[in-house]
Amino acid sequence: MTPTTAPTTEPTTEPDTATAEEHRLRRELAAVYRLVAHFRMTDLIFTHISVRLPGPEQHFLINPYGLLFEEITASNLVKIDLAGNPVEEGPHPVNPAGFVIHSAVHAARPDAHCVLHTHTRAGCAVAAQQGGLLPLNQMSMEFHRRLGYHDYEGVALNLDEQRRLVADLGGHPAMILRNHGLLTVGATPGRAFLRMYYLERACQIQTTAQATGAPLVLPDDGVCELTARQLSGEAHGSDLQDDQAYDLAWAALLRLAHRIAPDHTD
Repeated sequence: MTPTTAPTTEPTTEPDTATAEEHRLRRELAAVYRLVAHFRMTDLIFTHISVRLPGPEQHFLINPYGLLFEEITASNLVKIDLAGNPVEEGPHPVNPAGFVIHSAVHAARPDAHCVLHTHTRAGCAVAAQQGGLLPLNQMSMEFHRRLGYHDYEGVALNLDEQRRLVADLGGHPAMILRNHGLLTVGATPGRAFLRMYYLERACQIQTTAQATGAPLVLPDDGVCELTARQLSGEAHGSDLQDDQAYDLAWAALLRLAHRIAPDHTD
């Protein structure tokens, strides 16, 4: 009697969605690093942009310590845990102290999937001003009453500072670290970058206007609040609404990243 052989079928493989999402986030975060370099918002190797990876592990991607932002690629980003320790073997070191600010924000704000921190000339100049960011232009009005302030406590090497930092950030999308720099958060790397781009531009406009010595014109609070609602996507009651602006701007920036730094996806 000839034994029967069970029919064979090709094994089916489900796509590893977590891995695919990590690869996508690596490419987007690398693009943000290159765009920050392109728009001259870097401080050599000493600031950071981090993004939360999907899953319960609380893992994040961040720049390898020692590389310039223009050297960041999707593959050389370092995967770390909430304490800033690497979770995979790799050739690049991690600066745990550099993640003190980022880990505090990520832990306190589940919506802050991306955290971006800069030490720019204009940002640091406004961070040194008692009045902080002034509503001098519609770019700055986006942050009207939506901007936290954190007093300087020295280089961010003390974990005890984290609770005060997250309390000062609250639910805001951005914060000025007094005598230090700027910080933005976003649900995506693109949103965090666009917020930083416009926060930086607002600081540049402010310092330029102040340098003229001419009296400054400040719109009334109602106009500032309306503008903030219009630019942040909140209900504002205007006749027209533009829901595509940020998505279109980010798509254009990704095209720019591919032109100026095609190797960022490596």
